[in-house]
Amino acid sequence: MDQKTTVTLLELAAKSLLNNEPAAIHALDEIPRDLFVPLFKASFSGGHKMMVKAMVRVWPFRCLHIGSLNTQEAYYDILEAMIDGLQILPAQNSSSCKVQQNFGSLHLCCRDLQIDRMSAHKAILQFLDLGCINHLEIDQANLNEVITLLPRVIHLNSLSLCNILFKTYKRRKIRSFLLCLRRLDNLHELSLSFFCFTDQLHTLLRVLPPQLDALCLPFCSLSHRDVTVLSQSSQATRLRVLSLSNNHIFSEVYEPFQTLLEKVSSTLQHLEINNCTITDSTLSAILPALSHCTHLRVLSFAHNPITMPVLKSFLQHLTPLMMLKYVTYPVPVHCYEEWNFPDTLDRQKLAEVQAQLEEMLHRAQREDMNWVSCSE
Repeated sequence: MDQKTTVTLLELAAKSLLNNEPAAIHALDEIPRDLFVPLFKASFSGGHKMMVKAMVRVWPFRCLHIGSLNTQEAYYDILEAMIDGLQILPAQNSSSCKVQQNFGSLHLCCRDLQIDRMSAHKAILQFLDLGCINHLEIDQANLNEVITLLPRVIHLNSLSLCNILFKTYKRRKIRSFLLCLRRLDNLHELSLSFFCFTDQLHTLLRVLPPQLDALCLPFCSLSHRDVTVLSQSSQATRLRVLSLSNNHIFSEVYEPFQTLLEKVSSTLQHLEINNCTITDSTLSAILPALSHCTHLRVLSFAHNPITMPVLKSFLQHLTPLMMLKYVTYPVPVHCYEEWNFPDTLDRQKLAEVQAQLEEMLHRAQREDMNWVSCSE
């Protein structure tokens, strides 16, 4: 019997136990240690609160790894049950060999943590070993809460921050935040949404580690000067993922972005430049540099005012990029009575656009390339 079959049998045994949860809880002191992990996974994912609470109390290993953790409302009841179990000491006469009989002896960790509204979930963070987290996402918090948390997640590979309130803070708070980022030596991926870096991107780039290969800065009020700084930075030579969506970086000149594309052409795999005020002339100008990004797999440039002739020319020039499989394109301006107002979209005209692009892909023998509009 191979290992995969054994794991499957353990999973089936765990699910069978959960069919009679009271009896399973009563028998926790007697079940084999090998069954604890699959039973906990089944209990946690299935929302069996009483079983989770009971298992945490008698956990037979030093570490309880809970995998990916999302603090959204749907998870909250099961998380609360787990915390309740952590706060109750094991019985003095328990026959289980596990957990030492003092509070905090169990090492509780997860690799992937997603926090929605940090102020509502601080209790959960008290019980996690944050040093184990590799990927952290925070949506809705104030900057001071982030500054307090980051020194405890020193092994992060990926950090995503969105809706962080900081505009009312003094400049020293921003400096403290940047200092925290400087200490994340293992960071490879960084996403910051709704931060204001207008003409100040150099202050962020200065603290980022050299191995960073994914940078996402949507809604960060970037200027063409910031793109110039990015194109001249050391990070520009190794970026695999780049998102500059919802920044009006093309409102003045396109040359900085053209230079940036040339710098990342040997590594770039995923590019998002949605809603960046890209016009026909801009798209045509950056096309030669984009055509040299031979490793590009995903391209998204939706919500930009592009005409149908330029869109067709763009497709023709991109079909030789054999790694490129997914493209999200803007609905051409002629499909709207008033551009980018959804209520004025002519669906018949859009259907004609889609048919023309599909025919072009067929003639180029690139049916493997998926072109979808932002309205689909």
